[in-house]
Amino acid sequence: MALLDRVSTLIRANLNDLVDKAEDPEKMIKQVILDMQNQLLQVKTQVAISIADQHVLEKKQAENEENERQWMKRAGLALDKPDDNLARAALERSMSYKNLAAGFRQQVEDQRIQVENLKTALLKLQQKLAEAQSKADVLIAQHRRSRALGKATEATNAMGADCNAAAFDRMKHKVQHSEATAQAVSELVADDDVNQRFASMEKEQELDRLLADLKAKRKA
Repeated sequence: MALLDRVSTLIRANLNDLVDKAEDPEKMIKQVILDMQNQLLQVKTQVAISIADQHVLEKKQAENEENERQWMKRAGLALDKPDDNLARAALERSMSYKNLAAGFRQQVEDQRIQVENLKTALLKLQQKLAEAQSKADVLIAQHRRSRALGKATEATNAMGADCNAAAFDRMKHKVQHSEATAQAVSELVADDDVNQRFASMEKEQELDRLLADLKAKRKA
């Protein structure tokens, strides 16, 4: 029956495999548990219906078996009269009820097998549901850790060796540029000092010359 086929599929389902294949494992796990709960309810209902049907069939079997015995008893009474025709008619009725009882007996047996199958499926589904519920939080936590690790790995790869090297190169160039600037400023300051010293020296020389010329003119 379709119900048992669906239950069998859920029972055989491997949650770990489903999680690995699912695009959204958390959503998938919740859906699987919901499906199991729905199927569990349906199986419970079907078990109750099947047991009730079995009781009805057993009652019909017992009624036909009782009718068979009653008509066999009447056939005996008819023979005691004696009335062979009446006895024959009673035996015919008894045979008819016997055949009906045999048919119901077979239905009862078939129904009993179905009830047992449903009970077995119900027990397995209950166990599978309990397993899924106990694993759900663990599997979801594992998936979240895995997803976080994946994102961290992607971020690390995105900021890999090339990116780090580029960052260090930029810092190195910045430092070198700062050093070069400082050196240039220092050299400019030194040049200014030398120029000032020569200018002062030339000024003193010019003053000395002017002073000598003035003295020479005054002596003349």
